Amino acid sequence: MNAVIMGSGRVASELATLLDREGNKVTVIDLDAERFDLLPEAFGGKTVVGDATDEDVLRKAGLPSADAFIALTRNDERNAMAAQIAKHIFGVRKVICRIHDPLREEFYKTLGLEAISPIMVFARLVKGRLEE
Repeated sequence: MNAVIMGSGRVASELATLLDREGNKVTVIDLDAERFDLLPEAFGGKTVVGDATDEDVLRKAGLPSADAFIALTRNDERNAMAAQIAKHIFGVRKVICRIHDPLREEFYKTLGLEAISPIMVFARLVKGRLEE
């Protein structure tokens, strides 16, 4: 798989590391080069400094040939915008975006985005554990 990840925080860096270790081609985009410090020294993927809502930056990151795009920044609007660009302009097959505000999760799904709210995921996980 060829995956492009927007953001290089803890979740994004962990995902990039897992995908890289499995032999996938991984590119991580972030506005701040210092954020790449969260990636392990052995990371074999590519890093790109830039705004992942910019089509030129996405081209530089190899999005036209990507199988997946995952937007994992802390900014819901930027995640949704980049996800829409990946899906509708570049035609990426699998696009996932993190949405922190659970009220927006359903709205973004109406836009055709696969949106995941960590708050809702964790709440459902805890609820499931309570029912065990």
